[in-house]
Parts: sequence; C-alpha cells; structure tokens
Amino acid sequence: MKKLIFGVIVLAVAVVALSSAYVVDEADQVIIVQFGEPQGDVVDEPGLHWKKPFIQEVRRFDKRLLIWDGDVTQIPTLGREFIQVDTTARWRIVDPLQFLRSVRDERGGRTRLDDIIDSVVRDIISGTELEEIVRSGDWDVDVDDLDEVEQERDDVVLTERPKLGRERLESEILTSASKQMTELGIELQDVRIKRINYIDSVRRQVENRMISERQAIAARFRAEGEGRSLEITGEMEKELRRINSEAAREAEEIRGDADAEAIKIYGEAFGADPEFYSFLRTLETYKALGDNATLMIQADSDFFRYLEDTEQR
Repeated sequence: MKKLIFGVIVLAVAVVALSSAYVVDEADQVIIVQFGEPQGDVVDEPGLHWKKPFIQEVRRFDKRLLIWDGDVTQIPTLGREFIQVDTTARWRIVDPLQFLRSVRDERGGRTRLDDIIDSVVRDIISGTELEEIVRSGDWDVDVDDLDEVEQERDDVVLTERPKLGRERLESEILTSASKQMTELGIELQDVRIKRINYIDSVRRQVENRMISERQAIAARFRAEGEGRSLEITGEMEKELRRINSEAAREAEEIRGDADAEAIKIYGEAFGADPEFYSFLRTLETYKALGDNATLMIQADSDFFRYLEDTEQR
C-alpha cells in the first residue's frame, strides 16, 4: 500500500513538474499567459524555465526573420495599364506582448500584413507610371543596340532615366507600410516586388503589337532584299547586254574582215583571168538553176553566151 501511495505521489510530482517546466529555444521568444492575459516579461533566454502548472500556458513567437508572400493583385498604373503585381516581404516580431494583444498569433499577423501591404502597394502602384515600376533608377539604355522600330517609338523616352525606379518605389512601399507596424509589434525588414506582368487581355495586345512590329521589320528586310535582288539582276542584265554587244561587234568586225579578205581574193582571181572567173561564176549560176528551170533571156545576153559556145562545140 505504501508503495502504491509513493508511486501516486511520484507520478503527481512528475505531472506537476512537466506542467511547470518549459524549454525556450534559441529561435523562440515566450510569453506566459494566464486565463488569456500575459504574465510577466518576455522570456527569450534559451534554456529551462518554470511557470505555474495547469493555469498558465506558453505562447511561443519566432524571433527570426519571417517571409510574407502576398497574393497576385491586379492593379492599374497611372497610365491605366492593368498589371499583375506579386509582392513579398520579410518581417520580424520585435514586441511579442504587443503582437499577442493585437493579432494573437502568426496567422493573425500574416492576415494584417495582407491588408496593410496590399493596400500600400495598390496605392503607390496606381499612382506611378509603368516604366517607373519596371525600370531601375540607374538603368541606362544604349539606343544604338536597339532596332529601328524600337528607336522610333514615341510612347516612351528610352534615353531618360526613371524619376523613381524599382528600388525607390519599393523603399516608399516599405516606409509607408512600416508606419502601421508599430502598433502590431512587427518590424518590416524589406518589401520586394517579385514579378510584374500584364493582365491577359493587355498581354495579348502587347504580343500582337510585338508581332506586328516584327512583321514590319521582316517586311522591310524582305523589301530591301527584293530591291537588292532587282539591283543585282539589273546589273547582271546590263553586263550581259554589254557582253552580247561586244561579242556582236567583234563578230561583225571578224565577218567584215573575212568579207574584205574574200573580196580581195576574188578581186585578185578576177584580175588574173577575168574570162575564166566570169565563166566559173556563170557555171555556178547554171548549177543553182536546177534541172527543170526555165529562163526567158535575150539572145545576145552574156548569160546565154556560154550556152551557145557549148552547143557550137
């Protein structure tokens, strides 16, 4: 019986000890709550600590940097371009007592961050031009590296630096949102815009414009190529006509020289024996007439003279 009582006492002491003891981790800061009300100061020293058993409970809060990711929000810019903005932030619980009283726990803290940061981002983005949101303050554009279509755009001044830029815009968001964090016991470390994109309808319009610009560039290149092709073809035809002309001229010269040489030879032959030459040419003419040719010539014609001589012989 004594052993049973002793065992019960030991068990009760163990239960009380377990209910009274708690361990604080290096990454934790603890507040003791009794009947829903905080008791004492924040406990942030790592190690074993004690509390009243059963009536007090431990509320733990992370002292490390925490990540907040907002929902993708559709916001119009100052120029009425509708964009989707995805924002993230890093935050820390610096006053656990105030944090406990205002938002109770991390889930409540994230909910309040959703409301505050999303509202600040919407207000600042809607009052800013799109190029100020997209471009950095020190972003220099080398216009010479752009194609002619981009250089001729009149909807944006590429050579002018942004007045704000992405960094200063994020700094303004951080400053404005931090003013509302003191009453929550939260410190905002930074706020970043992760991604910016057009909404689907605007994205399609931008894509169509980009396609039209590329098609215009391609058409210009094709026109330049066709013009160059016609120029090359014209030069080739011009050169071909020149070659043909020179060849024809050389052929005429050669033909003229040959005719002159032939005439010279004929002249020499005719001068050597005119009678024989005349007889030979007449025989060639007889041969060309054929077997069934009929001629109507005078009796005293030179053409008929050799026929008469042939018959007399």
